[in-house]
Amino acid sequence: MEYICSDCPRSCGALRGDAKPGGFCASPSLPLVARAAPHFGEEPCISGMRGSGAVFFTGCSLRCVFCQNREISRGGGGMPLSVPELRDCFLRLRDLGVHNINLVTPSHYTRAIAEALSGLELGIPVVWNSSGYEKPETLRMLEGLVQIYMPDMKYWKSALAKRYSAAADYPQRAAEAIREMYRQVGPFVMDDDGLLRSGLLIRHLILPGEDLNSMDVIDFVAEEFPRGSVLFSLMSQYTPMPGLERWPELTRRVEPELNARLCDYMRRRGIETGYWQEPEAATDEMIPDFDGTGVRG
Repeated sequence: MEYICSDCPRSCGALRGDAKPGGFCASPSLPLVARAAPHFGEEPCISGMRGSGAVFFTGCSLRCVFCQNREISRGGGGMPLSVPELRDCFLRLRDLGVHNINLVTPSHYTRAIAEALSGLELGIPVVWNSSGYEKPETLRMLEGLVQIYMPDMKYWKSALAKRYSAAADYPQRAAEAIREMYRQVGPFVMDDDGLLRSGLLIRHLILPGEDLNSMDVIDFVAEEFPRGSVLFSLMSQYTPMPGLERWPELTRRVEPELNARLCDYMRRRGIETGYWQEPEAATDEMIPDFDGTGVRG
């Protein structure tokens, strides 16, 4: 599989081949996978009791300076998988008894993933766990193949998106992508065990001192979707990572007072279907080892 890539909003026009890394994401056309195993660090409706079948892809179309997965997000590591091998990886996870197949940072491999999912009867939902920085036309490749969309909505302020993720157009692009996700899957559906079967779960990570950015994101969710139709996860788990000397404002954790104010604001805006975290959730203990576990049988 070789093509000139314009799949993400950067439309960088890189030539990507099976084993030829290219473009801003520094990725080949066939997926590089760093881990494929049950994961228990997601929201309760995703992790459940048996875990989410998380497939961690390497590379990313963003450059978040605070990324907790930077070991793989800059394109390093991972095992190359053909489309049939990726399909087998999904099936092995399914057979372990996980509640869903959770594709983590998958956007730059959309073409290969769509091919792997086409005609595949898993019997459990597929979760698209993404940064939100995507193009609607690329997401349309996944229509009918993905049951749960779980994007980030990181920023509503372009200046922050530029400073922290090298993507000044993130707010507009993420809003367009999330609207397309909702068009595909509609209002969320839970089963009797409280597990998400289909729908949209939007995540937002609170950044230290950025209460106005978070309030704008909450406003977008409250105003864009019918009340009670989407899930929203307000996360206070921000953990300072090494190498933030140029961004000293990010070298501290989220203040409990800020977290409490935003939780209250979320409730006042009428968002009652979703989750929020307590500040003590800020830990790096849930970052898995990207050591190739489960990638190949």
